[in-house]
Amino acid sequence: MLFTEILKNNYQDSINLMLLTDKVNALDDVVMSQVMMGTDANKDILANTGLLTDEAKEASPNDLMIVVNSERSDILEIVLEEVTNFLDDLSVKSKDSKTTVSTSWNEAVEHLPDANLAVFSIPGEYGAPEIETALRHNLHVFSFTDNIPIEDEVRLKKLAHDKGLLMMGPDCGTGIISSIPIAFTNVVKPGNIGIVGASGTGIQEVTTIIDRLGGGVVHAIGTGGRDLSSEVGAITVKDAIIALENHKETDVLCVISKPPAKEVRDDVFRVLQSVKKPVVAIFLGENPESHVGKVYLAHTLEETAKIAVDLAKDNVIKENYLDDLKHHDLASLSEDKVVKGLYSGGTLASEAAMMIKETLDLTSATKSEGYVLRAEGYEIIDLGDDVYTQGKPHPMIDPETRIQKIHEFAQDKNTGVILLDFVLGYGAHDDMASALLPAISEELEKAKADHRNLHFVATVVGTNQDPQGYEDTVKRLEEAGVLIEDSNAKAVRLALQLKGYDFKETVKDLKPYAGDYLELPQPSEAVMALITTKPRVINIGLQSFNKSVQDYGGVSEQFNWRPRASGNKKMIKILSALEDMADEIDEENNKVITKMKEAQPFLIDVQPAKTVIPELNDDNHKTLLHAGPPITWDVMTGPMKGSCIGAALFEEWASTEEEAVQLLSSGAVRFIPCHHVKAVGPMGGITSANMPVLIVENKVDGVRGYCTLNEGIGKVLRFGAYSQEVVDRLIWMRDVLGPVIAKALKTSKEGVNLNVLIARAITMGDEFHQRNIAASLNFLKEMSPLITSLEDVDQKTKYDVIKFLSDTDQFFLNIMMATGKVIVDSARSDSKGTIVTTMTRNGVDFGIRIAETVDDWYTAPVNTPIGLYFTGFTEEDGNPDIGDSAITETVGVGAMAMISAPGVTRFVGAGGFQDALDISNEMEKITVTHNPNWSIPTWDFQGSLLGIDIRKVVETGITPLINTGIAHKKAGVGQVGAGTVRAPLGCFEKALEAYAKARGIAVD
Repeated sequence: MLFTEILKNNYQDSINLMLLTDKVNALDDVVMSQVMMGTDANKDILANTGLLTDEAKEASPNDLMIVVNSERSDILEIVLEEVTNFLDDLSVKSKDSKTTVSTSWNEAVEHLPDANLAVFSIPGEYGAPEIETALRHNLHVFSFTDNIPIEDEVRLKKLAHDKGLLMMGPDCGTGIISSIPIAFTNVVKPGNIGIVGASGTGIQEVTTIIDRLGGGVVHAIGTGGRDLSSEVGAITVKDAIIALENHKETDVLCVISKPPAKEVRDDVFRVLQSVKKPVVAIFLGENPESHVGKVYLAHTLEETAKIAVDLAKDNVIKENYLDDLKHHDLASLSEDKVVKGLYSGGTLASEAAMMIKETLDLTSATKSEGYVLRAEGYEIIDLGDDVYTQGKPHPMIDPETRIQKIHEFAQDKNTGVILLDFVLGYGAHDDMASALLPAISEELEKAKADHRNLHFVATVVGTNQDPQGYEDTVKRLEEAGVLIEDSNAKAVRLALQLKGYDFKETVKDLKPYAGDYLELPQPSEAVMALITTKPRVINIGLQSFNKSVQDYGGVSEQFNWRPRASGNKKMIKILSALEDMADEIDEENNKVITKMKEAQPFLIDVQPAKTVIPELNDDNHKTLLHAGPPITWDVMTGPMKGSCIGAALFEEWASTEEEAVQLLSSGAVRFIPCHHVKAVGPMGGITSANMPVLIVENKVDGVRGYCTLNEGIGKVLRFGAYSQEVVDRLIWMRDVLGPVIAKALKTSKEGVNLNVLIARAITMGDEFHQRNIAASLNFLKEMSPLITSLEDVDQKTKYDVIKFLSDTDQFFLNIMMATGKVIVDSARSDSKGTIVTTMTRNGVDFGIRIAETVDDWYTAPVNTPIGLYFTGFTEEDGNPDIGDSAITETVGVGAMAMISAPGVTRFVGAGGFQDALDISNEMEKITVTHNPNWSIPTWDFQGSLLGIDIRKVVETGITPLINTGIAHKKAGVGQVGAGTVRAPLGCFEKALEAYAKARGIAVD
């Protein structure tokens, strides 16, 4: 039985999840499980293993999928505990790290402004655009990330070359920059040898042998295995060679290559002959008969290392570097016995296959299923091949696959020798020897009991400086009966010797070079800066890659990457295209934001809506304004319909609920969004002709905005209630409250300066959506003297108005909404850019507008709030979110300013102070700047946020959080709770696509 749990927006590194999957699979009662991110590629893996469930199909690339096959009904509880413990442990390790953490490129570059190297370990399907972003930030690239299309590799390497940068990779697992290990790398003593390698474990084998021979390495520049292909043309190899040629501390150049394309090999060879420094090179698979010119050509990785050390020490180069093996007293194996190899290093596997094929003259070989040799019973497998690592960690990290293969090969009666490699260093398993020894010892005992000759022959790729310790690892393996040689080549020679064969090496002479010499260009300043200083790294992906950098004196910034644009390929393409216009877009956005900052909103009057909104003063139409983007009666939810019924009763269009419903459903009433007529309305937003509205004016440009007056709490029209009590209150507000406030405002010189009032109230704990008590009291403080001074209003009426204002804690919300409307309408005028200028909801759709397309709506289905419910109500009663009050978040308050009112987080069910801080910090990631007009003491006096940018929303997948009241889904009930709701991502994606089209970008 399959059980599924989807952890929304919980991105984790794939390698960590592979290790977690192993832990889950080890639990009792788990038949099979998989823990991975919800990418399309990962869903294919689930499908191939029969684990793809309907829930998993719906997961996004930022969602963590947990699928378990078990007969135990409560297995998910056990698995989730294991998952939680594992992720919590990662979190603790993260907190203990010296590294700061970023969640975006902007943050990473801001935290480490002098960064010069980006290290990637993210899924390959997202690699190319992210690497391009790094290059456009003028960062060199080290890409452990693989599975990047060859055409992208070519394009990116050409871009890097043109910008004077090095692109190391993709599929570059090993590097040493200025003696600092990068990624899966051994700790090698510094020295005067510089290496350029298109092979990860090839670099590791050569550098560790150099170290143990007493030499040292200053740089090992990995290039990725395809760099010497005909398509790529050795772009990175040649740039790296030229850089090391000009590096004063590098005396010897060493080039390590997998089999290259012939024309590329010849091109690189000309470059090597043209440098002034001595060179040793190995083109793996070639068996050179001589050295040529100044280039010493090696046959094996061991020979490469030994020649490099002799060159570095000015020793005479030997004709042959074969020396004695450690073990000579073992009987030869019978003719039917064969050698098999289980390698974690692909280059080491290829070297073993080459040596066996050459010695035994084997020609029938296959490379399927990870085999680099499969002929006449001899088998060498690269367990790092994709067939073994799909959905699983690399065998350098995870011993499981090798343990299975050890048992399988050892129990084959024809197996005489099993070759193994133990790769030490950063990134590798903490103690692979201990992980494999139980299986090795078990099989040696079985062979002894069966009177079979079986030998395990191994090499340890490492140094004494490695975290695992070279000498200790060798000692423990030898004590367990493993035959250890100090190079892979020697281990293969021993395996062949046990079969009665001697591996031969050609005695090489030195031939003159007869080809052309090149005039080499000078390296770029950026490349020379990289190799003459310790790297300053932005690490994108696997957090453990920071450790080696920090341990050896480098600086790193952790970028906790997640798929850009939630993995939406179309959005990623648009965002990448817009990066070329970033300066222009930012300039346009700054104009919009400047208008927002410079707005001077004043409350100047209260008047019946029909006197200021012409659409409500049309004798030919009964008209109601509503919240949100356009909607019709037939699809309205309960609370909005209830508000419409209440408005019809208030306007005396009907005398009963039944008459009102008949009228509203007949098509006789015109519905217009408040936003279309410079107005906003809370919750249902229903505004009719005779309702009094607040009039807020921007003194800078005369733009005005309107909003109904707040009714107080309890059964109110805005939440869909329409009883006689509701209608009577509306009548009193029309006949008394509105006119009195209007008269009072007329006695003031210019009205109420709302910027000043808001600035004062935000320091007193308001966020202006759920909490307005300070602003409401400050408003009362402004209004009370004006009201009491009115000579033509009787004392009881004055008292009733002041009492209502003092009792209505949320009265200022509606003023804030009109203020927000004025600010965005001023900013929207003659503007362009990607700033959100409206957010609103009608109970069905969430709608936004942006500066560039002014009045166009971009909508997506609205979410239902999550929060606290009044006694007697539950989530089943809640209506999907509704109202124009999200205008507060649009201008940077409400939930965007949660930190200004941490007490609100408890009220809306979101936690405490830390939660409030976390929310505002998260919202900061999707906004452009802060508003200095409204400073928040609890946020180190930073201003409230300003300028929601659709680019940032789509890129991060973080959508604005809205503080909101919760209406009952049935008409007439009213408010049943309060909470928060997320804006849906879809409307921002639609807006971004429309913006891209407006800028002439092809989006299909």
